[in-house]
Amino acid sequence: MRVPVFFLAAFLTCTMTMAAEEVSESKTIRIGIIGLDTSHVPAFTKEFNGDHPTGDPMSGFRVVAAYPFGSSAIESSASRIPKYTEQMKEMGITIADSIEQLLGMVDCILLETNDGTLHLNQALQVFRAGKPVFIDKPTGANLSEVIAIFRAAKQYDVPMFSSSSLRYSSGAQAIRGGKVGRVLGCSSYSPCSIEPSHTDLYWYGIHGVETLYTCMGVGCESVTHTSTDDYELAVGTWNDGRVGTFRGIKNGKSGYGGLVFGEKAVEDIGPYEGYKALVVQIAKFFRTGVVPIEPQETIELYAFMQAAQASKDAGGVPIQVKDVVEAAEREATKLLESATE
Repeated sequence: MRVPVFFLAAFLTCTMTMAAEEVSESKTIRIGIIGLDTSHVPAFTKEFNGDHPTGDPMSGFRVVAAYPFGSSAIESSASRIPKYTEQMKEMGITIADSIEQLLGMVDCILLETNDGTLHLNQALQVFRAGKPVFIDKPTGANLSEVIAIFRAAKQYDVPMFSSSSLRYSSGAQAIRGGKVGRVLGCSSYSPCSIEPSHTDLYWYGIHGVETLYTCMGVGCESVTHTSTDDYELAVGTWNDGRVGTFRGIKNGKSGYGGLVFGEKAVEDIGPYEGYKALVVQIAKFFRTGVVPIEPQETIELYAFMQAAQASKDAGGVPIQVKDVVEAAEREATKLLESATE
């Protein structure tokens, strides 16, 4: 019997947390990286391999090995692989010949391949090896792939999560923590370059949508979308009447941020603050196996973006989030069946 994704997501965190053993702080936790086609790779490696005092959440970790091959189809990603491979060698990182070899050398995985179309296949190899994994954005290239990855994580009982670093900006976290009281609405923005092989907002708009969901939480029912040469504008209506918007900037001055409208104040969300806060969350996750974001929230924010794409394709009409989820669930079943044949 097929389990609806929102019921599936609700208990994923619990089951995966129970399955993971807490790793002793006295042991060096060896990290492996899949995919050397993004600037996140050297940045994350420097954070993990830096000098950290005892008791720091970043202490006791070491990126030790990497498998270089991410995208071969997206030129902007594939062209980076030689450069980042050399940088990793210069930092003393062993370059593995295959994902299988890499998995035998490490305790946990950063799946950094920039091309989301490869994530399901790569993640399945990690899940089968039982290694906890952080999957960098986008989780998948479309909603069916995202759902398939979460289903597979449950099937193999392996902890995983995925997030943009924008979730952990201090401004967004303060708002989520109650700084403005109940959030009544939010308007976020970020750069929004588009890659044709991915659902439009997945490629870069994910950053601003992650900010939107950090502030608003789950419960979006419908999305309308307007697209021009200069911007992408997605408007979501939540099940309690709240409205959240995302503006994706394609021309002119760009940046990250937004406004939140709360019971107590209208507050600027604040700027992008770098990778460090996300990497700290990844370190805590690798040490404990505790997933820091409810899978339901991650799945829904990707469903929001998929609904925006459907609205754009339909001329801007409202699209029900549940409808795109149901369609993606059916396709996810086919994807996993194909992957196990």
